[in-house]
Amino acid sequence: MATAFDGYDLGGTKLANRIAMAPMTRSRAYGPGLSPTSLMATYYAQRAGAGLIITEGVQPSVAGQGYTDTPGLHSDEQIAAWREVTDAVHAEGGVIFAQLMHAGRIGHPDTLPGDLVPVGPSAVRPAGQIFTPDGLRDFETPKELTEDEIAATIADFATAARNAISAGFDGVEIHGANGYLVQQFLSANANRRTDGWGGSIEGRVRFGVQVATAVADAIGADRVGFRISPANTYNDIAEEDVEELYTALVAGLAPLNLVYLHLMETSDRELTRRLRDRWPTAFLLNPLTHPEPTGPESLALIEDGTADVITFGALFLANPDLPARLAAGGPFNTPDLAKAFGGDHQGYTDYPTL
Repeated sequence: MATAFDGYDLGGTKLANRIAMAPMTRSRAYGPGLSPTSLMATYYAQRAGAGLIITEGVQPSVAGQGYTDTPGLHSDEQIAAWREVTDAVHAEGGVIFAQLMHAGRIGHPDTLPGDLVPVGPSAVRPAGQIFTPDGLRDFETPKELTEDEIAATIADFATAARNAISAGFDGVEIHGANGYLVQQFLSANANRRTDGWGGSIEGRVRFGVQVATAVADAIGADRVGFRISPANTYNDIAEEDVEELYTALVAGLAPLNLVYLHLMETSDRELTRRLRDRWPTAFLLNPLTHPEPTGPESLALIEDGTADVITFGALFLANPDLPARLAAGGPFNTPDLAKAFGGDHQGYTDYPTL
């Protein structure tokens, strides 16, 4: 029986354990040109005891930015700055993947340079607001991507993946969850297209599969993961026929032999198990434990075969040495989520603030 503290072969990349750090938006890319800083290198290096670190969302293009001060992987300046982060993690024996995240319609013209505006599969304004340099603003109606712009966006993902490898990352994760561009294409309310990129389930899963195909072709499938969050309503997403939709998406992705599928659980465990059964390689799970952070009890999901790797979010913010604390049975710092996600302080007490 496998345990969380056993090593794991992730497509040829050796993980020290089966405990991963989930991607978490931070908005701290204060370096030139939205590049990472030395403090970000320290932040990730502190957590190198994870079997795998998945970074915060990184925009693959200028147009992919949603929030203020989020980092990119589309310029030489950003590549060089990320190299400091990856070198720091590798020096501590860690493994780190960059999460490639195009925010799509979740953004605002005030967060984008020049005359750029948020884009989406359809010109449908999401409900809600977003922080901009000038404060809270309502979301605006995105520009509907043309066929040529869809092709260019897919190419941007592939280029960003190559840039990630140049920056020293061990691989990338495609963000297909949480209401950002890939999931917007999956969504029935955000995607109202009637061409080959929408309408039917086959059309709605096409964008995600094509992004994964392009990225796998660019850097090798053994260095590409894909994150999903079935039935997630975050960022004003509404999905119809969830099981059929995600069964089709997994069927489209499976032949690519990506190194893993990362499921953020927002619905019933039975759907999780059915998708896991259909997936041919590593299955990472961020289990549904709301309103509590994922805790040590979730490690049993490795032992019973539900997942190969468990990803932890908030608890990793509060406990940078989380694998060691899990092995020892604690103690655990309690995450202060208001501080962790609402300002410049992390939600923990016995490590330096970054």
